[in-house]
Amino acid sequence: METVSKLNAESVRGWMNNRRGWRRRSNKLTKDFVFSHFRDSIVFVNRVATIADTHKHHPDIDVRDGTVRLSISTERVGGITEKDLDLAEQIDFATSFGNGASNV
Repeated sequence: METVSKLNAESVRGWMNNRRGWRRRSNKLTKDFVFSHFRDSIVFVNRVATIADTHKHHPDIDVRDGTVRLSISTERVGGITEKDLDLAEQIDFATSFGNGASNV
């Protein structure tokens, strides 16, 4: 089992300063993606699922109409780790071109 440690609030804040749309809620990173059609939100969720499987790290995903909320944390340490930041970055990178979403 790999060793991961919880990041301090300052480290998470510094990371978020350079990322659009990510927020810290409790001990999780969250981001809302808004789509004009429900089907587009499901396509997006499937894309995120592929990325998450590749990283062997899975976000909580909440779908409401055309809005998808991702929440990422590492339960094992009770907070946000480098692994969470890496996954969030990969999701942003892989989904930022032509996905039809607006970041809220």
